[in-house]
Amino acid sequence: MLLEDLKLNLRTARAHARTRRTAAPLTGLKTSAPWQEFRTWRRGRPFVGAILTMLAGIEMFFSGQLDLGNIHVQVGIEGLQSTIIPVILVTLGLLTMFMPQHRIFYGVISLAVSVYSLIGLNLGGFFIGMILGAIGGVLVVSWMPRVNRGAGGGETPSGRQETTEGQLPLVHSRS
Repeated sequence: MLLEDLKLNLRTARAHARTRRTAAPLTGLKTSAPWQEFRTWRRGRPFVGAILTMLAGIEMFFSGQLDLGNIHVQVGIEGLQSTIIPVILVTLGLLTMFMPQHRIFYGVISLAVSVYSLIGLNLGGFFIGMILGAIGGVLVVSWMPRVNRGAGGGETPSGRQETTEGQLPLVHSRS
């Protein structure tokens, strides 16, 4: 199922890239095809939130393995949490990036794990990892996919009818 989702996402990104190439070209800006495809792929998912979540996990991993001279700083059930929490955050960031349709679940879990890292792992990676993870989780939850807007009158993601200027929305009865 994951492989099918990835293939569908890749097909969608390629279709968007084709429509952008046929649309009005950007003036003065020349990009190569791979960068254009990456840009299209990146815009179809909560990319920045996923990157921040992964960076939080990496920072927490290195803060949990920290040695200050002869002092080994490690908090938790014999260091198990200093490995598990960063792995969870990096995994959640990767899952968010490659399966954006489950972004709300992954964002809430990454936010909860980041806040838990405050007591479970060296004050959340000395607050830096916790803040990165919390911001990444919030960005992931708040991200919305772009809606292709035609000549007006399309539906918004909430299901409400979109109108152009001067028109009233149509009311549909649900019977």
